[in-house]
Amino acid sequence: MIDIYLTDEQDRLIKKDELAKGCWINLTRPSELEVQKVVDGTGIPSDFIRDSLDDDERSRIEKEDDTVLIIVDFPVLVQDESDSAPYDTIPLGIIVTPFYFITVCLQSNPIIDDFINNRIRNFFTYKKTRFTLQILYVIARYYLKYLKTIDRRTSLIERELHESMRNKELFNLLSLEKTLVYFTTSLKSNNIVMEKMTKQRFLRMYEDDQDLLEDVIIEIKQAIEMSEVHSNILSGMMDAYASVISNNVNVVMKFLTTVTIVLSIPTMVASFWGMNVDWIPWQHASHAFLIPIGIALGFAGITALFFWKKKYF
Repeated sequence: MIDIYLTDEQDRLIKKDELAKGCWINLTRPSELEVQKVVDGTGIPSDFIRDSLDDDERSRIEKEDDTVLIIVDFPVLVQDESDSAPYDTIPLGIIVTPFYFITVCLQSNPIIDDFINNRIRNFFTYKKTRFTLQILYVIARYYLKYLKTIDRRTSLIERELHESMRNKELFNLLSLEKTLVYFTTSLKSNNIVMEKMTKQRFLRMYEDDQDLLEDVIIEIKQAIEMSEVHSNILSGMMDAYASVISNNVNVVMKFLTTVTIVLSIPTMVASFWGMNVDWIPWQHASHAFLIPIGIALGFAGITALFFWKKKYF
């Protein structure tokens, strides 16, 4: 799908049918025909678009003639329930030319939607450098947003794990840890891109753009620190609660074993008194039934008291 937007004289974002100077071209899982249309209309290398559509493409920045390609990873919510991680990262390509601004992605995403729906202030399609930095800033903010969500989910799972004897909660923690690995790897790659933008003049920047770039770098570094801290906490928590679950199972098994031993004593006494032999103590007594019952309860009580003092109950 291809969408073309342009900021008009009243600073309103309007949708266009044809390419125009200063426009924003948004490509979402484009067909080969749409890719060729953009390549012919803008003169950019076709590899810039195809690289941005590669799910395994690493973050990078490069320049060819007057065209700059920036590929960064951004977080997305996984819709497929079979996937073990609740969040994933996919690449977003940003292509800046003297006359056009192009974004390329494998799927529709909330980052681009925020710009289309005018949720971002002071956004203009013809201010290409600022537009680029605004996208990078929004991506960093989404990382922080999802990291806070992961922190809340971790707290909920932690409360469930206190008395749990199942593996479900550990698998949930494992999926969150997998997400944090994705986030940390992608954020570090994005940070390298930011450092290259700082050291090398890929884009012409004004003073306000420099301030925005510094804000982006700060947000990304904060996200990296948060993801690493959460990842370390989760690793330690998984080890600790694996031991807790094993201990909970052992406590239950110890309790059941103790109850089984206590209950086996009346069974043994009843078995002895029920033997089909000529001589059984007190078999002709007037209270022949109550005597073995009393003996069985006495031995069971003594055994239960012994286990209680050993804190097996």
